Amino acid sequence: MVVSSTKVIYMDNNATTRVAPEVLDIMMPYLAEYYGNPSSMHTFGGQVAQAINHARQATADLIGAAPGEIVFTSCGTESDSTAILSAIQTFPEKNHVVTTRVEHPAVKNLCDNLEIFTSRKYHTTRLQVESDGTLDLQRFKDSLTDDTAIVSVMWANNETGVIFPVEKMAEITKERGILFHTDAVQAVGKIPINLKETAIDFLSISGHKLHAPKGIGVLYVRKGTPFVPFLNGGHQEHGRRGGTENVAAIIGLGKACELAAARMAEENTRVRALRDKLEHGLLTTIPKALLNGHPEQRLPNTSNVSFEYVEGEAILLHMNQFNICASSGSACTSGSLEPSHVLRAMGVPFTAAHGSIRFSLSVYNTEAEVDFVLEKMPAIIAKLRAMSPFWEEHQ
Repeated sequence: MVVSSTKVIYMDNNATTRVAPEVLDIMMPYLAEYYGNPSSMHTFGGQVAQAINHARQATADLIGAAPGEIVFTSCGTESDSTAILSAIQTFPEKNHVVTTRVEHPAVKNLCDNLEIFTSRKYHTTRLQVESDGTLDLQRFKDSLTDDTAIVSVMWANNETGVIFPVEKMAEITKERGILFHTDAVQAVGKIPINLKETAIDFLSISGHKLHAPKGIGVLYVRKGTPFVPFLNGGHQEHGRRGGTENVAAIIGLGKACELAAARMAEENTRVRALRDKLEHGLLTTIPKALLNGHPEQRLPNTSNVSFEYVEGEAILLHMNQFNICASSGSACTSGSLEPSHVLRAMGVPFTAAHGSIRFSLSVYNTEAEVDFVLEKMPAIIAKLRAMSPFWEEHQ
């Protein structure tokens, strides 16, 4: 099969995913026909509430939770903020937060702001990572104090795909009476998760990372966990998140969770094989290319590769000429001239950190698309290096 250069080859699924056709189909009636308010007393609204309950069950099933532990939010960022702010309000006598140096801006910037803009003197321990992006558990244990209100560590890094031992970390915090939150936005739907078997208190999901629409998220709140709402208002979400429900998006998310559960094996076999083929081809055909992140301990769809002595933005612009979509890091930090804070924390050399490209695949990618990218990338890198004085200096 020959892929036309006019077709969009989308390998930026950690930034966002296409809405699955099945998800769009199930959403449409709730935008046009079943438009009742689920909080209404009449049957017309009540049937909408029943559909939300079905979506809540499907979401809970995907992560091994109970339906009553699912709180629908607007996005992963809201879920992250809700969990962390709830914890520090629950324990006003504690002023310490533990996180990592490689968190998504949703957590990173919140912790920064807590230190700067609040009257209380909050302080944050940001755990260092190893050169392969992994975390040291002993360093984590040593970071906990009697003043620690909450630990917030992502399940899988959005730039490198590296998976952190959050289940073990949650067990450690439970022994100390500390709440544990994980931003699992990138992990949910890609790797098996069963929260019934963990000590995790809070977990964040973002719908648009697993083929649901943008504007819908989830905060898992373990039963019995002390909780303070972020948005106060009506009785929606059992009083845990005010505001009329985003009905169509919630129902779409439920369907996306059902699809993710059915496709989990494919994510970890066919998609992983495509990722490995792409990665191997780039590393063996392009000089001075290196993999960022642990080679095995990562998501099956994610590959972060650095091409030394070229700029990531220039690479993306040349890829764009062939309608190849990828990223130079997190979409939430695009536009910054600084190299990725994740790669800097890993100690990736400056000459490589600036030339990093994140390829993130999905079940919709094909082997023909991987072949097309492997055909075009060596020439793109060679062309850019030919214009780089730094490349000439290091030959």
